[in-house]
Amino acid sequence: MNPSELTENFFRHEYGRIVSVLSCRVGVQRIEDVEDAVQSALMTALESWTVRGIPENPSAWLYRVALNNLLGDLRQKVGRTKILEEKVAHEQESTAPAPEAFLEGEMKDDLLRMLFVCCEEGIPVESQLVLALKTLCGFSIREISHRLFTSEANINKRLQRARKQLRQLDKDPTDLAYLQKDNRLPSVQHILYLLFTEGHLSTHEESALRMDLCNEAIRLTSILAEHALGRTPDTHALLSLMFLHRARMNSRSSASGNLLLLEEQNRSDWDQADIQEGMKQLAGSAEGETFSRYHAEAGIAAEHCMAPSFKDTNWTKIADSYALLEKVAPSPIHRLNRAVAAAEAHGPTRGLEILREFDPPAWLTMSYQWTAVLSDLHLRAGNLDEGYRHKETALSKAPSEAIKKLLERRLSRKPE
Repeated sequence: MNPSELTENFFRHEYGRIVSVLSCRVGVQRIEDVEDAVQSALMTALESWTVRGIPENPSAWLYRVALNNLLGDLRQKVGRTKILEEKVAHEQESTAPAPEAFLEGEMKDDLLRMLFVCCEEGIPVESQLVLALKTLCGFSIREISHRLFTSEANINKRLQRARKQLRQLDKDPTDLAYLQKDNRLPSVQHILYLLFTEGHLSTHEESALRMDLCNEAIRLTSILAEHALGRTPDTHALLSLMFLHRARMNSRSSASGNLLLLEEQNRSDWDQADIQEGMKQLAGSAEGETFSRYHAEAGIAAEHCMAPSFKDTNWTKIADSYALLEKVAPSPIHRLNRAVAAAEAHGPTRGLEILREFDPPAWLTMSYQWTAVLSDLHLRAGNLDEGYRHKETALSKAPSEAIKKLLERRLSRKPE
């Protein structure tokens, strides 16, 4: 692996962790300074490692450079403040990464701790998501805009709003009371869900499937599920759907790297250990009367994993599950997926009827998902002019070349 590839890997795996550790050390009010220091460290690594080679412990090297950058920047801004000296002096005594931090003796992961911090009640929910995805998960503004169905300019505004709110805090937000953490749990779950979703089908230009993001989402969600506050039915359901989707990841691309349709996948390549763990977590999520969007989505994923073939999938049950999902978590995307499932169960005309039954929002009609589904259903129903018109729009809006190629193959099938 060359230095450029390793630095990109660190950006995804280490960026959020280092930002989290340093923010907890010097205060989240200085999170922008921390981000700048980490970004600078990544650039230094790329330049240095290209010439001198990768160090024996690149993680420790990267942390140390980021820490030194941060100390230098803070001293320039605030002078030799005694408080600052006390907070960071001990960090200079070791070249190893910071030791594990504990949240009230239980929550051991700094990144998970910072996810709760990002969900500060004073920050609007939409800004909480942007802050966490950008600062702790390493998403680009473009990737976040695609996932949240809004413009990059709007994402930037939300990010600045969240950072401003953190700067104005007059307390240590990492010292959270249990009630506060409990209130923030749904937002944390949503962030982890989006992190996994980006890995499952990425908008990244060069990599449509990003197992590193999926693995990180599962790691963090597993930590959450083991903690007393996160050990809830919907957390287990969230973890279930992650395992069930990851089980199929290795079969979703060809040897040449092209994405494969569900009907093209070799089901013998599906990871049976992940499927078993996903079903175990799904069973664990059935306690009590809680039923969340994660339960519905995990149930849909389970139907796919248990089906012996694409043709023998219980598409009627999947369509009904999407209808239930619409009730517990209303979203036009769920209506779109229900139409797709209903078309497999009852034919493309039924799918089109479902889409005609509601007025889609502007952001959906402008997306590649909407036009791709319309194209597919119209072409299969024999409405060729309408189908080809939507196909052209869908291809023009595809967020990556890999997704564009997948759409081209999907929308080239013969009418039924």
